Amino acid sequence: MALLHLFTPMWFRPFLSLSGRTYAPQLADLPDQKLWRISRDADYGPLSTAARGRVSVSKITRHWPDILRVVASIHMGTVRSYDVVRMLQRGGRPTPLGTALAHYGRIHKSLHVLRLASDRGYRRQIKVQANLQEGRHDLARRLFHGERGELRQRYREGMEDQLGALGLVLNIIVLFNTRYMNAALEKLRADGFPVDEQDVVRLSPLMRKHINIQGRYAFTVPDLGGRLRALLSPDRELDDE
Repeated sequence: MALLHLFTPMWFRPFLSLSGRTYAPQLADLPDQKLWRISRDADYGPLSTAARGRVSVSKITRHWPDILRVVASIHMGTVRSYDVVRMLQRGGRPTPLGTALAHYGRIHKSLHVLRLASDRGYRRQIKVQANLQEGRHDLARRLFHGERGELRQRYREGMEDQLGALGLVLNIIVLFNTRYMNAALEKLRADGFPVDEQDVVRLSPLMRKHINIQGRYAFTVPDLGGRLRALLSPDRELDDE
């Protein structure tokens, strides 16, 4: 799915849907969102004003086999990004295939907006996902302090190297935090401390207070005999070191 970053939102949603994934972004301007209808004469009651857009089923069905072929090609990685963009857009305007895909995406956009407006649990789930993603971005900005979060390489391979290194460090921090959080929880339970599972599910492996971003780095792996480092006492503050 590496090609999906090239697509505009109107193409992004249907590609994910047909690939078995879900695209459920937050919408800050929910009351102003536009809905799309299939039937011009249908009465949607209070939603009739919001459902002012039209979905052309005929355009979707006419290009449905091509849509499935494109999605399968992207999923299998057998198509170049240039070819996908050329199939969906030409001369700054969407091709008939791109238009059909956009109409299909409007169906999922309407369902997403309606569910956001009516399902509190759905909104809460999306908020949790957004907070998690923003936490990752915040940690990435903190790690990327040297260039202030900007890609300074002028060639693609250099940018990919920068992003790859940043992703590697992020994954290392998440893995480190996860292992030691689990170890700390097991130790607390074993020592008889009350551990509320509702608090546990709110823990994040993206914490960084204990990480020295600017300082000396040693790449010699200590010989711990396969064990983790000794855990700090629950009463000890990190600032005491």
